[in-house]
This record gives sequence, structure tokens and C-alpha cells, in this order.
Amino acid sequence: MIRALLVAASTMSVSAAPAVPVAPPLVVYAAGSATGVLRAMLDAYTAETGEPVTLRTGPAGLLREQIEAGSKVDLFVSANMEHPQRLRDEGLAGPVAAFARNSLCVSALPQVGLTRDNLLDRLLDPKVRIGTSTPGADPGGDYAQRFFANADAVRPGATAVLKGKAKAIVGSRIEEPAAAKAGNAADGMISRNVDVSIGYCSSRTTKADPSVVKVPVAARLSEQIIYGMTVVTTSRDNVRIETAGRLAQFLRSARAQTLLSKYGFGSAGE
Repeated sequence: MIRALLVAASTMSVSAAPAVPVAPPLVVYAAGSATGVLRAMLDAYTAETGEPVTLRTGPAGLLREQIEAGSKVDLFVSANMEHPQRLRDEGLAGPVAAFARNSLCVSALPQVGLTRDNLLDRLLDPKVRIGTSTPGADPGGDYAQRFFANADAVRPGATAVLKGKAKAIVGSRIEEPAAAKAGNAADGMISRNVDVSIGYCSSRTTKADPSVVKVPVAARLSEQIIYGMTVVTTSRDNVRIETAGRLAQFLRSARAQTLLSKYGFGSAGE
């Protein structure tokens, strides 16, 4: 019964959604960094199909653990491919498909004087305090650690220094959206006692935050970040699973994917 759901969904028309929406509404668990663009996509999906969707966001590793523990979820969007694939391997979800692409960036308070050319110099400065997301719980923290590991190839000894001075400041728990908001990126850094933060080049809004300087990490130090998604099949409800498959299809449609660039993402097909 549960075949290649995302592949099968590609043969279905999104407009072919059930005349009566599934109840309760579909539930999507997604990486917090995808909050803005995914909310815009889901609003477009609901407008087209009449199918409401409940969205909950947070550190993808922790969300995956909740699914493994039995949380009722229909679609999972992660900031990496590994977490969805693990659910697939455990028999809890269907095939994994790419949702979007991202890159690693460093955001800094203006007084740090960060540029593309001096990025490693500024990060290695003993006076510059580095913040990251939490490795293991949040893919953003894992990407930061890989960046640190790659730094030795450019500057011998840099890996130990960067790992030694960086501290995890976010991504260790799932928070309600209101609790996670800060006035702006600079306020968030200042309140957490860091001068720079290593995270994604994307944003949760369509407007740049002028309170910080954001610089991309060079390709030789980073990696392309691919967001993965999978239909969660633990409901054992054919209608819910098929409806979640149509939603997954919509998220990969041209209409939905055009929204990605507005939030700093690349499309899944790039």
C-alpha cells in the first residue's frame, strides 16, 4: 500500500484533493529556518485546495526524535537529508526528496568588521565570540562544526581554535514561535553574549536585517546544504498519507519553489 509516496504523488493533481479536508488537518514538522518560506507555501496550498495545514517548526533533530517517539505528523521537512532518511530507514516514512537548497553564512555585529576576505581572521580573533546552533539537535550546528573542521586546510590549527571558542546558543530545544523571536539579529546576539553567529544564508523573512553583516562561507570551507522532506506514514491512514503526498508534490511545484529565492533559498532542482 505504502509505495514510493513522493514519486506516486507526482502523478496526482494537487487540485484532486479530497472534497472534504482530512480531519484533523495535516501536520507538518519542519526545520525552524524554513518557517517563513514554508508558511508562505502552505498558505498558497490552502488557498488552492481548501486543505488547512498545521505547521510546527524547531530544530530538525529534535523534531525527528518526536516523530520517532510517536508524535502525530504527516510531513517532515529537515535542514538536511539525513534525518528524513533515518525515518525512512526505520520504516516510519516514505522516500526522501529534496525540498530546497541553502548555504552557510556568518552574521556579525557591525563593529566586528567582517568581510569575505577577512572571515577566518575575524573568527580566529580571541576577542570575537562565536555562536552556533546545537550540533546533533540542529543541522545548523552540524554544518558549523564541518566548517570548523575544514578550516585547518586553509589555516593550520584553526579547527581547534574555532571549536574551542564557539558555543551553542540556539537549537537545543523546541520553542513556541513567539518565544523564539528577538527584536533583530543583533539583539539576539547581544543577549546571548556573542559577536558572530554561524548559520544559514536564508532568512525567515523576505527583508534583509540591517542590524548585522552577513557574509557567505567560501565553498572550500563549507558544503551545499540540501533540505529533505518525507511523508510520515505512522498514521496508517491511506487518505492522510495520500493527501500528504499531494502536499509534498505541491511544495516541489514551480509555483511553490519560486517562493524560495525570496527567502534566500535555492530551489530543490538546482
